[in-house]
Amino acid sequence: MVNFVKTYAEFQELIKSSQLVVVDFTASWCGPCRMIAPVIDQMAVENPNVIFVKVDVDDAQEISEKCKIQAMPTFQFYKDGNMLQEFRGANQAQLKECVAKYA
Repeated sequence: MVNFVKTYAEFQELIKSSQLVVVDFTASWCGPCRMIAPVIDQMAVENPNVIFVKVDVDDAQEISEKCKIQAMPTFQFYKDGNMLQEFRGANQAQLKECVAKYA
């Protein structure tokens, strides 16, 4: 199970990790988000050295505003407090490629 980040303070602390952090900006009403959700859950199991989290843009508006999220799903990849990459859309191949590249 991939955990939800609720506060901006928690988000800021999390992305400082030396491990790859994959952030899925999602919404309960978003069809593509629901389609990719089981893929993310499976990737979290297959990649125990990577931290996967979700941010519900409706429940955590401060995080989504500060990260300038304009579409769901949006994926951001962080390591040591730096954003490595961002992409929009439920692109399973690109998600797996980014995890393999940065992990």
